[in-house]
Amino acid sequence: MEVVGDRWSILLLREAYYGTRRFDEFQYYLGVAPNILSTRLKKFVDLGMMTRVPLPEHGGRYEYALTKKGRDFFPTYMALKKWGDDWLAEPKGPQLVFKDRTSGRQIEYPTLLSARGKPLQLEDVEIVAGSGAVPFNRKRFGGQLPHAKVKPKGASRVLRKSVKKIQGYST
Repeated sequence: MEVVGDRWSILLLREAYYGTRRFDEFQYYLGVAPNILSTRLKKFVDLGMMTRVPLPEHGGRYEYALTKKGRDFFPTYMALKKWGDDWLAEPKGPQLVFKDRTSGRQIEYPTLLSARGKPLQLEDVEIVAGSGAVPFNRKRFGGQLPHAKVKPKGASRVLRKSVKKIQGYST
């Protein structure tokens, strides 16, 4: 979240994916203050998501190009855009759609599947500590019996009440 956890960072990446490369173009399309834009661009350069490329025709001016690391975030951006299109778009539909350059067909978002080949649901996921987990997360998610679920104390009571409320039952 440190990389893209604020509004301007996501919007700046969006504009880079749309082909924007120059500081003044980013500023025009985003309506962002120059100091905020400068800070975000520097952050993306420092993180290796963008690189500054000197403009030969303008001494001392640069454009910003996505690196492989920045380009690899594109599917994540697409997933965020899909969620926005599904839940926040106007009734007429989304403002922009993405089409395949070769076929001209609209890009289809893949459905994430569980190991059983069914559409993935939150309830299908078990969270376990990974090889790079810090001690806090190892304690929180590691050392459990296979397929055991982690629930804070009292969570099942709260969950049952929430499910009943959603299903129309009162407690």
